[in-house]
Amino acid sequence: MADAAASTPPPPVAPAAQTPPVGLSAVQVGERRARGLTNAGGETTSRSVGHILRANILTRFNLILGVLLAVIVAFGQPQDALFGIVLVTNALIGIGQELRAKRTLDRLAVLSAPRVRVIRDGAPHEIAVDEVVADDLVDLRAGDQLVADGVVRASEGLEADESLLTGESEPVDKRAGDRLLSGSFVVAGSGDYQATGVGAEAYARKLAAQARRFTLVRSELVAGINQILRYVTWALPPVAVLLVLSQLHTHETRQEAATSTVAALVGMVPQGLVLLTSVAFGAAALTLARRQVLVQQLPAVEGLARVDVLCFDKTGTLTDGTVAFDSLIRLDDQAPAEAALGALADDEARNATLAAIGQAFPPPQGWARQDAVPFSSARKWSAASFAGHGTWVLGAPEIVLAGSQDRLLSRAADLAEGGRRVLALAHASGPLDGQALPQGLHGVAFIVLTERLRSDAPQTIGFFAAQGVALKVISGDSPRTVSAVAARAGVPRAGDPVDARDLPEDPAALGAVLEERSVFGRVTPHQKESMVQALQARGHTVAMTGDGVNDVLALKLADIGVAMGTGAPATKAVAELVLLDDRFGTLPGVVAEGRRVTANIERVANLFITKTV
Repeated sequence: MADAAASTPPPPVAPAAQTPPVGLSAVQVGERRARGLTNAGGETTSRSVGHILRANILTRFNLILGVLLAVIVAFGQPQDALFGIVLVTNALIGIGQELRAKRTLDRLAVLSAPRVRVIRDGAPHEIAVDEVVADDLVDLRAGDQLVADGVVRASEGLEADESLLTGESEPVDKRAGDRLLSGSFVVAGSGDYQATGVGAEAYARKLAAQARRFTLVRSELVAGINQILRYVTWALPPVAVLLVLSQLHTHETRQEAATSTVAALVGMVPQGLVLLTSVAFGAAALTLARRQVLVQQLPAVEGLARVDVLCFDKTGTLTDGTVAFDSLIRLDDQAPAEAALGALADDEARNATLAAIGQAFPPPQGWARQDAVPFSSARKWSAASFAGHGTWVLGAPEIVLAGSQDRLLSRAADLAEGGRRVLALAHASGPLDGQALPQGLHGVAFIVLTERLRSDAPQTIGFFAAQGVALKVISGDSPRTVSAVAARAGVPRAGDPVDARDLPEDPAALGAVLEERSVFGRVTPHQKESMVQALQARGHTVAMTGDGVNDVLALKLADIGVAMGTGAPATKAVAELVLLDDRFGTLPGVVAEGRRVTANIERVANLFITKTV
């Protein structure tokens, strides 16, 4: 297994000089553009046209028919070259479908292309991602995606979600001097950072570059046809020699001998089977397109139908990436806990947690906010004071209720055992004093939050389990949290999670653990890659779903890679199937379509093989 340390981001590299608060000047920007220090040309959104053409033209079938076609063009009559229509049609079906998929992905990339706010010459400018240059001062706000690596220069409660890179969904607090990586998102606070790694030098793009080499999808139908074509290739030369000698012996001209020989040899090539397979795959791809599934390689239609192990992440697959209010457990029946929660959530700069609480508790009347302290991952709490209602604090129980009775903290720990997130609400009569935790806090309630499970997840999990497909949940989050979500979704054997930091490095031992267990937490990107390889080494056909840059290597190695439509461009570029609607529940329909197509082709293949023999 690859060293887990290889998946950790490189240490921060200090720039030659800090960009001043007024940003770069026009002259400095022009100088960096002249030196090629821009953010352009570093990311692939889909397969190139050259890759598509090579994959569909440079095949054994086309080689055989192409040689025979060239002989007819050189020695025979045009009407004798009609078999070339099969060659052209077969290639056009594959090229047309895959170019259509490329156009769709490229169009999605253009429509979702982010804009960046940079400070130049002391004024803010909104520019395209490709126009960012090294040392640009980039302004950050909640919801922004980082488009280059850099170093934080100013932070006001800045928090980044680096799950696309690391797989861990917990936000990371970022202060001045901390490293930021492209591909992550700002989930709270604001600030600015100096771009130090642009273009191909960005960490996310370096990771994605490892998976750019194109490989064809493994298809048993295509492999079987290629095996037949290999036999035909070996049989053609001696048969051709015998036919030519036979034709010349009957005193035919060289032109007539060549035409007759090609006519006989063409019958040895299973043209109908190859064309039928391409047409069936193409029709299935069109059917799946109407269900918002993009097929980047036609054999992928069959591939998913043969999968016996499905690996997927928790966030974005089982859950939709958001948290939801679960329950309120009162510690003080007299305190207005509901009103306080509604008042705390009534904040324009609220994070995802407060947004979930705000959906459950509307803002009360008469609660005028006087002062507030925003949430920080370092503090693990937020607070606000209200005129006539005192100060209310919401945060981690071990912080907010520190010094309280042990039974309260023990109760909070028991609630968190099931993988749920527990917050404590406390009240103090005095005002806030800067960013210090108020004195005299009194515990009022526990708020229990859960990750929102996708509505189609249990049904999809049940389908694959009934079909005998082994399910492996692979996540960067805490094993306990992953186990709880997997159990809610109905994943078999979800109650015995594995911490990936304890996994063996030996591929054989790793494969044995993967056979026995179903839920894995704290998994690094390179461990995902090793896990796919270990399963394949044990004879499994593996499908991998993913949406982040951290999934790219595993998607590339898996027999079938399935990317989410809103995932990182790099994942969509290497995946064979793209779920444009982001619905995990779409996969059973893909499997059913693949099985239908496979059964139909296998049913008629015997006829064509008999004819070829």
